[in-house]
Amino acid sequence: MARAALSYLLLPLLGLAAAAVADCPSSTWVQFQDSCYIFLQKTIKVESIEDARNQCTDHGADMISIHNEEENAFILDTLKKQWKGPDNILLGMFFDTDDESFKWFDKSNMTFGKWTDQDDEEDLVDTCAYLHTTTGEWKKGNCEVSSVQGTLCKAAIPYEKKYLSDNHILISALVIASTVILTVLGAIVWFLYKRNLDSGFTTVFSTAPQSPYNDDCVLVVAEENEHAVQFH
Repeated sequence: MARAALSYLLLPLLGLAAAAVADCPSSTWVQFQDSCYIFLQKTIKVESIEDARNQCTDHGADMISIHNEEENAFILDTLKKQWKGPDNILLGMFFDTDDESFKWFDKSNMTFGKWTDQDDEEDLVDTCAYLHTTTGEWKKGNCEVSSVQGTLCKAAIPYEKKYLSDNHILISALVIASTVILTVLGAIVWFLYKRNLDSGFTTVFSTAPQSPYNDDCVLVVAEENEHAVQFH
């Protein structure tokens, strides 16, 4: 009985602890290689690309960065089959005017590109990049848009603490600590129960058979039996 009660108590907490340390934040994310991805389908009004980026950082991630052909193909395939995204997805990229090059917001290296043929001499100030979900090619576009039809976000595995808010870290720590404490307490209670059971003592967990009569009833019955013997 005690073991069953302990199991029912610990299972939900163990599930929360497992979720806290899982590879991806939740089942709504999709895992590929060493990263987790989520497409936020909500259309939002924006004043700058930072507004779109905030949609990702609020979920503990950053805007999408792409580093090889396999990742690019995975995103296209998932957008078509699962996410049902628009024709163009805003990439987590900006043009750095200081060294005149594109950079990823998540500060990862620019190791891959799939640009369409466009004039390299064009003015790239306030230029962002878009993924064309039909061809898989990237194209340059103006960062000054009034709305974004969905935001594609990416987080590394393990779900790095640098992405997590203080509240997420605190909740995860409390869940794990509570699980450990309850496990230790449960083990102590079970040990004491077994020791008392082996010693012949009854505890709150044991159910010793009891007489259907209380002490007063037993005394009355005994007196009646003694009185009956005297008349025989």
